[in-house]
Amino acid sequence: MREAAAGQLSLAVEETEEANPTENTTPHRKDIHWWIRICMYIVFVLAGQVVGTLLGRQYFDKGGKSKWLATLVQLAAFPILIPFYFFSPTPLRNPTKTSNNIINTKPPPVTRLAAVYVSLGLLVAVECYLYSVGLQYLPVSTYSLICASQLAFNALFSYFLNSQKFTPLIVNSLVLLTLSSTLLVWTGNSSSTGSKISRGKYIIGFLSTVGASAGFGLVLSLTQLSFQKVIKKQTFTAVMDMIIYQSTVATAAILVGFFASGEWKGLKGEMKGYELGGVSYVMTLVWTSVSWQIFAIGAVGLIFEVSSLFSNAISAMGLPVVPVLAVIFFHEKIDGIKVIALILAIWGFVSYIYQHYLDDAQESENQKEVELKK
Repeated sequence: MREAAAGQLSLAVEETEEANPTENTTPHRKDIHWWIRICMYIVFVLAGQVVGTLLGRQYFDKGGKSKWLATLVQLAAFPILIPFYFFSPTPLRNPTKTSNNIINTKPPPVTRLAAVYVSLGLLVAVECYLYSVGLQYLPVSTYSLICASQLAFNALFSYFLNSQKFTPLIVNSLVLLTLSSTLLVWTGNSSSTGSKISRGKYIIGFLSTVGASAGFGLVLSLTQLSFQKVIKKQTFTAVMDMIIYQSTVATAAILVGFFASGEWKGLKGEMKGYELGGVSYVMTLVWTSVSWQIFAIGAVGLIFEVSSLFSNAISAMGLPVVPVLAVIFFHEKIDGIKVIALILAIWGFVSYIYQHYLDDAQESENQKEVELKK
């Protein structure tokens, strides 16, 4: 009954738009709805990333040892997103064409879609595992610093794969966001984690996080390319398909590694030895998983609405926030460098948003000129 009602509602909306074609293209309404979605996705990205990172750090700090389990919880909660299929909104953009030149045509072959979901899912599995290794072996501040390199990787991949153009404001924001995280290297020794691991493990964590950052940038660019060249849809369902199927493949791959490694055998003892107790152990894993799914919705939504580079810039803004919150939860020292890093991150964020505001204003002006010429 719900599917039938949704189909009837969709048909009613289409008939209304056909009867009132100008209503669907009113610039003011479109701009408001677009900015509301962007703000919502930004909140999802920042909140999901910060909470997920802090809970992941807590898991290792309080006695957790399984890297595969820490990787699994980043993706395993994706089934909670399935109900969103029944509440999907109207198309994210104009159903005929978007600013990214994504045109809604007939559905692509199933084999091509499967290849996209499988390849991206496997890349995500590798990337998440490397992030878990880095989070286990590195202090939070150092971890955040290295994660900032994903901006550079994504900029490189976007240049070749997505024809990303750079303006002075965009370059300024990328420099500021990267610099804000780079400053945190000077506080890397303030974490107690660094004194508990060997030099060899520290290097492994460093290299793993660099590799994960490169993988993250590549996944974002490939996701945008997939929407442009293969999926070619502007619907909320298309975004959900990307998250669900990609997460399914990644989760399956991680489960294989989890059982093959034998780490599942020690989970009972790990729960008993967890410093905060068994209930907190379970809740830490559950809410870590939920947080990363919220992040996934926001990240893919921003890729679809704007670009992979914008999504990555928003994600990078949360990196300096993590060490600041770590002062409260993990008792790391705070100093002027961390405060400066946060200010630079906000400055870079505002710079990037302002550039997109200018682009939007220019696009609206061009549309008005075209209408006047008709």
